[in-house]
Amino acid sequence: KKSEVSGVMTKADIKPKAIHDAEKWSHDVENLYRFQQAGYRDEVEYKQVKQVDTVEYWPETGFVKKLQRRDNTFYYYNKQRECKDSDVHKVKVYVY
Repeated sequence: KKSEVSGVMTKADIKPKAIHDAEKWSHDVENLYRFQQAGYRDEVEYKQVKQVDTVEYWPETGFVKKLQRRDNTFYYYNKQRECKDSDVHKVKVYVY
């Protein structure tokens, strides 16, 4: 029983080991861009804060479809790429 509790504690408190700016657009950078627009580091932090197991993705592209911000309003995203080349360098990539 004790190990289950400590396992939950460490899982809920995952912190990135390193951070760097994205250099070129990719599928992962697109999804990070969407999480960061909604006020989260990435999918890991979103799931921790919102206490959800899954995130909605567009089946056609695999991009994030909908996110709930911290103030409980929703962001809805297109199927197509939204992160412009000029915004790629603003996206933070977290390493765990």
